[in-house]
Amino acid sequence: MPEPESGPFQTLRVERRGPVGWLVFDRPDAGNAMDALMMDELERAWRELDADPLVHVIVNTGEGGAFQTGLDMAQLARDPAALREQSRRTKRFELRFTAWHNDVWKPVIAAVNGVCAGGGLHFVADADIVIAASNATFVDPHVSVGQASVYETIALARKSPMEAVLRMAFVGRYERLSAQRAYELGICSQVVDPPGQLVDEAQALGELIARNSPAALAHTKRALWGALERVAR
Repeated sequence: MPEPESGPFQTLRVERRGPVGWLVFDRPDAGNAMDALMMDELERAWRELDADPLVHVIVNTGEGGAFQTGLDMAQLARDPAALREQSRRTKRFELRFTAWHNDVWKPVIAAVNGVCAGGGLHFVADADIVIAASNATFVDPHVSVGQASVYETIALARKSPMEAVLRMAFVGRYERLSAQRAYELGICSQVVDPPGQLVDEAQALGELIARNSPAALAHTKRALWGALERVAR
């Protein structure tokens, strides 16, 4: 496999491996939580991968033991002003975290390598395909810290039965979905065991999809997601 090509990011790794682009959350010491810098870099990273004509499919995963654990609460407590712009975007429904938020029409695979919590569920809900390591877990702690669970769980309801989403939202941090349970609920389409094979499985799936026409893939994604949005209204 050729050496990946890295971009100038501080909180992410943006790489290309053949026809597959990789967007990797790279704050493992913080559970890959989103601080203000990562939130800014995410928009640029998605657009960079979307603009690369050699990238036909994008894989999104995390470095270390977590996939993505949502908002960096430590930064919020220490420096709330740093997140003021993102707070404004949230209130105005102008998030720019995920491929869907940034109008990326290339297929996106979320490869969930560990815990996915809170705002991390954005990236699962908005991916086209989700695969998970057998030790991955999913949890929505919003109500347990006095916050409403809204964007992520609404989007997850497109993938999973409403009752399962409500249970996750209402129980909060006191219950985690296993990868197997997420598979049973339709949140992911594949559980990878052993977990160490996740990267290879995601790359192989991306290469398989990339054999197809990029234009046809983009039109298919636009049509299916567009129809889903109209049904949701």
